[in-house]
Amino acid sequence: MSEMVVAGLVKRRALLTHDIEETHERLRQMVIDLENLDATLLQFDPKLEIETIKPRAFRPPKDWSKRGEMMRLIVSVLRRATEPLTTRDIAFELIVERALDKTDQKLIRLMSKRVGVALRHQRDAGRVTAILGPGQYNLWQLVREAPSSGGKEAASPFPPRRGFAPGIR
Repeated sequence: MSEMVVAGLVKRRALLTHDIEETHERLRQMVIDLENLDATLLQFDPKLEIETIKPRAFRPPKDWSKRGEMMRLIVSVLRRATEPLTTRDIAFELIVERALDKTDQKLIRLMSKRVGVALRHQRDAGRVTAILGPGQYNLWQLVREAPSSGGKEAASPFPPRRGFAPGIR
């Protein structure tokens, strides 16, 4: 039996090694193509500083997530939070989880709008609540069912802690 396992692992290693070699070859060819493109650019504009050309940033497509995936991420962020969060805070956490560009203000605004729409739908369904925060900001939190004690709803006498629970970030 262990011979079959070893044979399977050897085959898998050979495949991975082949994939790595192909990837290195593709990368080498892309570097050569980039150098050729830079040389062509300099022929047309010798004063052009190639280093000032920034790589194109990744933009998520308009339908960046599968059905329900965005709401699952939002609920995950709200579950980890120990205090109500603004729409922008939630959107920023989604951007961080998706490993997108945190400095792109246009992306943050777009994600904030999408998160706001998703949260309003969940508020209408009774799954989240909005609390009026400072200024005109809404602070969002999950509707939490308090554990029942003898038929009465028991509410915690302590205010919620601020920020995220330790070890989350």
